[in-house]
Amino acid sequence: MIAGVVVKGLKQIPDERGKIMHMLREDDPDFERFGEIYFSVVYPGVVKGWHVHKRMTLNYAVISGMIKLVLYDGRKKSKTFGQIQEIFMGEDNYILVKIPAGVTNGFKGIGRKTAIVANCSTIPHSPDEIIRIDPFKNDIPYNWDIRHK
Repeated sequence: MIAGVVVKGLKQIPDERGKIMHMLREDDPDFERFGEIYFSVVYPGVVKGWHVHKRMTLNYAVISGMIKLVLYDGRKKSKTFGQIQEIFMGEDNYILVKIPAGVTNGFKGIGRKTAIVANCSTIPHSPDEIIRIDPFKNDIPYNWDIRHK
């Protein structure tokens, strides 16, 4: 696990009308502050990433569909520098993933359905706060292709 990353199960409360899907509360021990919440839609097989936030902490939950979230620790002073972490999340694994500033991340839509990723970030999005990296041409030791084990 990459230093500073938190992965925790989320509660769902189903009944005959539908369900409630918890994500994040201000009294949660991992909550820092509220900046904004937004949703990212990703189609099956599409990669969104890589990107690194300079100051923003991300809090991801996938409310529909499935993604493969990939994290790369490019922080030179981190004890997990150079490590990769894959997390499969969404309807089949409803979790919250907290990603600290400086950790490179990207995700790929998996399965047959469009995925909706919710992000409750600690600061509002700003173009000067994010570094974007081509998902296929870079120095990150990761291949987005499906691996058949």
